[in-house]
Amino acid sequence: MPSYRLHYFPESGNSYKLALMLTLCGQTFEPVWTDFGGGVTRTEEWRRTVNPMGEIPVLEEDGERLTQTAPILLELAARYGRFGATSKEEQFELLRWLFWDNHKLTGYMATYRFMRTFTTSADPQVLKHFRRRLDDFLSILELHVQRNAFAIGDKPTIADISMMAYLHYPSDEHGYDFATSHPAIDGWLKRMATLPGWQSAYDLLPGKRLTHYA
Repeated sequence: MPSYRLHYFPESGNSYKLALMLTLCGQTFEPVWTDFGGGVTRTEEWRRTVNPMGEIPVLEEDGERLTQTAPILLELAARYGRFGATSKEEQFELLRWLFWDNHKLTGYMATYRFMRTFTTSADPQVLKHFRRRLDDFLSILELHVQRNAFAIGDKPTIADISMMAYLHYPSDEHGYDFATSHPAIDGWLKRMATLPGWQSAYDLLPGKRLTHYA
């Protein structure tokens, strides 16, 4: 059985994606809290010894360091036979939503939430631009989960795990009350939370909480 170590910080939705996937697949991992707020991932030593891309999360598997959340999710789905596609057509749809999430939903929500909550001098016009873009992306997801229980059908996949990660954080961080503004998304998030073993990021990932970014 592989031995996992996860380099993370609790506010990182991408870290949460891997922690949740491992947990839902019945795997344990050693948590390695990283001082992202203090700028450790920007140091030459950290990039030399942990991740030359300068990004969190990093998943160590028996000493081998794996980076980039989406391909790691794909690898774990294949390895454990869970939350993956069961046909060529499903695989295309899974990748379609996974890449859309990385490029659009996660990409904008992570940045918007970070600027809104964890920085002290966010430009209001930049926040307004990101919010407008997010409203558009969330309207796409809202319509999709009105018609579908999950991203690609009636069973959750890593596309759902990827898309829900940043949306599940407290509303005072991302600024949306989904129960009011996007009820279908709220229902989908609640369906995800009923999966056996599901935990929120702040329950699953211990460590000092981020108050600001240096």
